Amino acid sequence: MTATSPSLFRRLRGRALGLAVAGAALAVAAPVVVTGAAGQADAAADPASALKFTAAERKDALAYWTPARMKAVGRSVDLGPSGPKAKPWQGPKLKTVGRLFFVNSGGADTWCTATAVKSANRSAVMTAAHCVRRGSSPVNTNIDMVFVPGYHKGKAPHGVFPVRQAITPRAWETDSTDDMATLVVAPDKNGKKLTDVVGARAVAFDRPVGGTVSALGYSATRPQRGESLLRCVGTAKKEHGTQVIPCDMSGGSSGGPWFADFDASTGRGTLISVNSALDSLEPTKMYGEVFGSLAKKVYERAQNA
Repeated sequence: MTATSPSLFRRLRGRALGLAVAGAALAVAAPVVVTGAAGQADAAADPASALKFTAAERKDALAYWTPARMKAVGRSVDLGPSGPKAKPWQGPKLKTVGRLFFVNSGGADTWCTATAVKSANRSAVMTAAHCVRRGSSPVNTNIDMVFVPGYHKGKAPHGVFPVRQAITPRAWETDSTDDMATLVVAPDKNGKKLTDVVGARAVAFDRPVGGTVSALGYSATRPQRGESLLRCVGTAKKEHGTQVIPCDMSGGSSGGPWFADFDASTGRGTLISVNSALDSLEPTKMYGEVFGSLAKKVYERAQNA
């Protein structure tokens, strides 16, 4: 459910990546059948998988994602009109929510949505695993990843933070299950850590499904085209082993936060999941993982990295 530019390609640097078809990628939810005993054994031995970026790769990422390129990727993708369930966010500026830009495993510029969260290293960001790598394909990883908190209409008011580690469940890498990730970003150009600059949202694990949820994302639907936030509000219910709310955001909103106890007057809430998948190509539902013990292990690995 990333939003991908089919026209902006580049040579992949320094990392062996598999092939992918460029285009507007949409994840459509369905019951998951898990196969592969070897993959399950690996996941049991080490439930988290880390993708690391060197200092040189982070420097390249910062140089690559110019303001002009950030604007261009949104203009190049049009997933149709924004639906009636997703409303433009008109509350206070959300410094902790931002756009996650990267080059996908097929070589195309694209983006997701992500959120700065409370962490021991003051550098953690939560998003979807499919914003880091393809499911069931360990070699198909994304590169040149940068997080832009508070992104709005071409502006990066709080700076740009390159990703130095991306932690996903190994179950996603091997079996396309548990679509969540925690990223660790490097300090900004002034040496400041992310949550020292923008603050952080709390994360809840093992929370019963239910209650009112606000989901946000930089959807590639028009007129926003990833330049500003949309918000869906609904009651979370269990479905397909995940949780679901009514929502018609589309590609680009992947990884966006699900907030419980959300105060629209302050923009504060507790993160309980992230946008993962749609029910169809003309969406009416948004799915998110239920954050349990595995999600907590991924988060713990990242916050201490």
